[in-house]
Amino acid sequence: KITNAMYLISSSKLRKARRQLADAQPYFEKITQTISDILHRTSGVDHAYFDNRPGHPHKVGYIVITGDKGLAGAYNHNVLKLVEEEMAKVEDPILFLIGQSGRNYFQHKGCNIDGEFMYTAQDPTVYRAREIGDTFIDLFRRGHLDEVYVVYTEMVTPMQMEPKMVKLLPLDPDAFPWHPRKGSRRQQVTYVPSPEHVLNHIVPAYLKGLLFGTLVESFCSEQNARMNAMDTATDNARSLLKELSLHYNRARQSAITQEITEIVGGAQTGDDDWEDDWDDEEKADL
Repeated sequence: KITNAMYLISSSKLRKARRQLADAQPYFEKITQTISDILHRTSGVDHAYFDNRPGHPHKVGYIVITGDKGLAGAYNHNVLKLVEEEMAKVEDPILFLIGQSGRNYFQHKGCNIDGEFMYTAQDPTVYRAREIGDTFIDLFRRGHLDEVYVVYTEMVTPMQMEPKMVKLLPLDPDAFPWHPRKGSRRQQVTYVPSPEHVLNHIVPAYLKGLLFGTLVESFCSEQNARMNAMDTATDNARSLLKELSLHYNRARQSAITQEITEIVGGAQTGDDDWEDDWDDEEKADL
């Protein structure tokens, strides 16, 4: 009953999160299209968010999104395994952990944990993504971090979930391909007061949208993994109950058969004793 109830709860949360992401997706798609338009219409755009900062040691930070709870199969384990593989390639990486499972794991290992976001991984919202995004934008602009990556779980299909790492900062211009509409003429667009000022406003919104998407995708993957785990647990419990019921019925039937045998045996013994007593009385009368 408990595992079946957890399955239903995770299913409800999954549908809610998917609906929330679908409602916000058009807005962030428009922002991505605007950034792509600026980069391909304006030549020589030099902006801080696209600065790769060559020539000095890089400070790399990883935003690791895990769950707050277990009972979700290998969901948390796969993310932590990917993070450890990526950390081995970098000298002195800095971890920023979202989710209680990740915090507990890396605290026991004694890793360099610079910040802990005490936001629950459950029920992600745009407001939480905005606060987290502002923190990393500030760290990047002030030079405390040179590269920022997000490690999360992508739900490819309902039965396939893969841990994935995406680069949050600095942005790569190649990640914004420009696809002009068919039949439309290339028009001259003027950005006021300048393309750089426009990017100052829309790039943070894009980064927050990317963070929100990773939070929701991880949350959906966690709920889907828990649904699969609880569905399997429920099936196993039903099989176990069926097997135990069979054993119980066999033992009960065996006990009943033994009782009937004892009763019948006792009755037969009583009849034999009565016949012996009757014969003794007849001999005495004779």
